[in-house]
Amino acid sequence: MQNKEITIAIDGWSSCGKSTLAKAMSQSLNYKYVDSGAMYRGVALYALRKGWASKNHLDKESLIAALPKINLSFEYNSSTKSSDLLLNGENVENEIRTLEVSEVVSKIATIKEVRKNLVQQQQKMGKEGGIVMDGRDIGSVVFPNAELKIFVTASPEIRTKRRFLELTNKGEQVTLEEVRKNLSDRDKLDTSRKESPLIQVDDAIVLDNSNLNQNEQLVLALSWVENYFDNKK
Repeated sequence: MQNKEITIAIDGWSSCGKSTLAKAMSQSLNYKYVDSGAMYRGVALYALRKGWASKNHLDKESLIAALPKINLSFEYNSSTKSSDLLLNGENVENEIRTLEVSEVVSKIATIKEVRKNLVQQQQKMGKEGGIVMDGRDIGSVVFPNAELKIFVTASPEIRTKRRFLELTNKGEQVTLEEVRKNLSDRDKLDTSRKESPLIQVDDAIVLDNSNLNQNEQLVLALSWVENYFDNKK
């Protein structure tokens, strides 16, 4: 790979494999990896713990006032070869992946002040390049000038099955219907919110991984990195 380190922005739907791809690309390229969705989940977990958020309730004012007290950072996990989220110094990587957090995170992400706060942190993390970041608004808002933008998608049925297996493998008691409804609700919120909605930007390359395994999608995405550098020669 070339010496110049570029910025790679990966966007897409919930449970379509964005983070899996981003992690694998960062390892292959020896780039930094940032899961922007984990940051929103960290804020959602904080709100849940304070009693400010639930499926049917959100105390925006209290959460906005507390934003300066919410410190989010990442630390490398040698066993998983990935980065874990720290919330005020506490490793919450497993806790932020629960269905309880999933049920409120999209509502948290609609809050303008939350998005502004986290986007500023994300832009600071990636200002030197050499980063792979995934989320909902990376190519559109966080890094609109990223050298490579990828939009990941998969069929709703495939996404539901993947998320169901992920949760049940962790011991969560959920049904396929609960997972399907959660993804459908999140899709609606993610695409309809006023602040930085999920969109496929014009210069993004679409990666539909419905019928691809993890290695196949990685090889395809890395070929796009190679193509970028080839076109710069």
